[in-house]
Amino acid sequence: GPSNSEGASKVSLLKKVPALKDGDFTLAECTAILLYLSRKYNTPDHWYPSDIQKRAQVDEYLSWHHANIRANAPKTMWIKVLIPLFTGQPLPSEKLQEVMEGLSTSLKQFEERFLQDKAFIIGSEISLADLVAIVELMQPVGVGCDIFEDRPRLREWRRRVEDAVGKELFFQAHEMILNIKELSNIQIDPQLKQQLAPVLMKMLK
Repeated sequence: GPSNSEGASKVSLLKKVPALKDGDFTLAECTAILLYLSRKYNTPDHWYPSDIQKRAQVDEYLSWHHANIRANAPKTMWIKVLIPLFTGQPLPSEKLQEVMEGLSTSLKQFEERFLQDKAFIIGSEISLADLVAIVELMQPVGVGCDIFEDRPRLREWRRRVEDAVGKELFFQAHEMILNIKELSNIQIDPQLKQQLAPVLMKMLK
């Protein structure tokens, strides 16, 4: 998301996080950062396969993800926690229902088009596609919208991702998301509220 800090503007021309600074080289956007790191550090092949067709499948999912899962899943967190925190006003329940309906459509496509009967998105091994997907899908869980509860295929996929990453690391990586409701107890600087409230509201349009 956007950041108004001076440090962020030095790393990312878009003033957004996440951003990467590697020596004199800077890079924004989480997917681009993941791909850069996987290439630079010669990670195990399953993360971003050298096989051209498997790599294309990862790319296909990443392209689809932005306009579907990412377009809906994070909004649950904005609606239930972040926007009320920065505006002081809860949003109508209809807004969450609208987002959950869009997310349900995306999850159906995710299961039928990408997951099918495979262990992971591109086959029998975990890839960057699974990592990008799971981070987004844990956000509704963090605000009490358990999207895995009534979807056994999706629930089993999540379990396999946890096992592949390692449960301790998995929950460490998602600790902030899973405890996001605790933010409602903190005091926000009024000037920061004034700056960020319009940005958050714009994200829901």
